[in-house]
This record gives sequence, C-alpha cells and structure tokens, in this order.
Amino acid sequence: MLFIPAIDLKDGKAVRLRQGRMEDTTVFSNSPVDMAQQWVDEGARRLHLVDLNGAFEGKPVNGDVIEAIAGKFPAIPVQIGGGIRDMATVEAYLKAGVEYCIIGTKAVEEPEFIVELCKAFPEHIIVGIDAKDGMVATEGWAEVSSVSAIDLAKKFEQAGVSSIVYTDIARDGMMQGLNLDATVELAESISIPVIASGGMTNMDDVMTVSAKESTGIMGAILGRSIYEGTIDLATAQQYSDELGA
Repeated sequence: MLFIPAIDLKDGKAVRLRQGRMEDTTVFSNSPVDMAQQWVDEGARRLHLVDLNGAFEGKPVNGDVIEAIAGKFPAIPVQIGGGIRDMATVEAYLKAGVEYCIIGTKAVEEPEFIVELCKAFPEHIIVGIDAKDGMVATEGWAEVSSVSAIDLAKKFEQAGVSSIVYTDIARDGMMQGLNLDATVELAESISIPVIASGGMTNMDDVMTVSAKESTGIMGAILGRSIYEGTIDLATAQQYSDELGA
C-alpha cells in the first residue's frame, strides 16, 4: 500500500485546510518544492498535489509550482487535482511531467468527459470523489449533490480510470481518523483501486487501513498528520511494506 503525502497549494504556498474551507488555512511552507523534497527524502513513492485556488476558480492557478515539482522529481509519480475542467489542461500537465490528473467536479457534471479522457490519456486519469454522508460534493466542496459516491464510481468501471481518490470531507483536516467503513464499502463495490483520503491521524489509522488492502484500497493520502508529526511518513510506508511482505 502506498502512503502518499499531500501538498495543497494556495497562492503559491503549501497549506492545509480544515474541511475544505479556504478561510481555515494553515500555511506550512512558502516553498512547495522544498516541501516536496522533504517528503521525497522521507521515502515518498508518489506525491498528491491539489491546486486549491484552481478548485474554486475552475481553472489551474498554481500551474508553475506544479510543473516545478514534477520537473524536479521525474522519478516520483505526481498526481494533481483542482481546477481540471478540459482536455487541454490534462494534456499540458502530462507534458509537464505530471503522471496522473484527478478529475472531480467535472466527473459529476459530465461523466462522459471521463470516458473521453481515458481514451485520450489511458492510465493517466484518476477520478476524485469527495463525499459527505455518502453523497458527492462538488465545486471545491461548496455543494453537495444528490449522487451517491458508489453510484458515481460505478459509472467509470469500464472507462479505464486508473484509480479513485475517495475523500470524506467531514473528516478532512480534522485529525479524527479515516472513515474506513465508507472507504471499504466503496472499494468492495467497484473494480477500480481506491486511494483513501481525509482524516488519517496516527499509526493506528496506518495499521487499520493497511490491513484492508485486500478490499481494493491501494493507498492512503497523508495530509495534516505528517505536517503536525502525528504520523511519520517513512515509518508508515515501512509498516505497510513489512505487512505485505
């Protein structure tokens, strides 16, 4: 199982939000590239980037920083979400060295767009499903739809989506533990690998989610926990490696 450090980008800085609220921001670094270097040095095998400004504006805003990170660490796959609404943006990110583009809001509004993307860029498209009480949230978590997370994910089973990033927005940034039941339920309901996100807090969470890899959970994103030191990235990855050995 992969443990993937998150670098959330706002106004060119590395930050963390609580429950997706832009007004509830903690700045962890003025240099996201240096932040990425720290996680790579600690053994990160993938980086999860989010253009927070882009998520709210519907277009890339922190593209220069994202390109800088992808360019500096060509051996580390980078996945990016936030503000990706058209094929040209995906193409530009992939040309810049990004490995995976995460589509969220557009996947809810136009599922056929995901099918088109997967045909054009096979194995490079991830669907980001952000949910509250099992229902999909969109527009930077500002709106909750009438679509269930499982029903949305099932639409993409035959499309060639690389994976699903599933975030429980009630837990995100709150250090309250992963919503494991909902994540396992999703993973067991679909054939697409799932990356868990939102609420990872301590090594208990690491051990618990690692034990569920067989359900289809391929990884977990670590955010505030690694910035505040309640989870050590290298220790988490080592634990999971040894468990699966």
